[in-house]
Amino acid sequence: MTGNVVAVSSNGEYSFTKPNREGIRLVEGLGVEGDVHAGVTVKHRSRVAQDPSQPNLRQVHLMHAELFGELAEAGFTVAPGQLGENVTTRGVDLLGLPVGALLRFGAEAVVEVTGLRNPCAQIDNFQHGLLKQVVGRDGSGALVRKAGIMGVVRSGGEIRPGDGITVTLPPEPHRPLDRV
Repeated sequence: MTGNVVAVSSNGEYSFTKPNREGIRLVEGLGVEGDVHAGVTVKHRSRVAQDPSQPNLRQVHLMHAELFGELAEAGFTVAPGQLGENVTTRGVDLLGLPVGALLRFGAEAVVEVTGLRNPCAQIDNFQHGLLKQVVGRDGSGALVRKAGIMGVVRSGGEIRPGDGITVTLPPEPHRPLDRV
């Protein structure tokens, strides 16, 4: 499975959206250089409140650009970085990846997939009604989260729009993604 990077975003301050950049640097074991969520231990405010010593399984937030088309059909306008993601992708079924899948960006950067983003009410503060579009239920009533995936940096390097993405799946049996 291959795809490409549409946009990269980061923010050194807590803010729902992240400005697009010409490039970002991933730092092994930490996340996106200069991003407020980079670190060995959790940085998301809700996780810090629970237990600040938890490992940071949310160093890098990735979102598929295909979601923006779905949202547009429902009347929402969303652009890369506006939902807080660091890397916007195209051509990779991010939500269908298993835990432990490796995403290689360009020649050096590697992110290991840890789980699904658990969207919060801040999404409705951004655009009212958007939360219902990115969290729902499937035909059997199971919760479906569509607001991207999270990962940790296994190998550092630069990522820029246009870079290729190569996916390496872990050995079977594959474990489906759950919220982290």
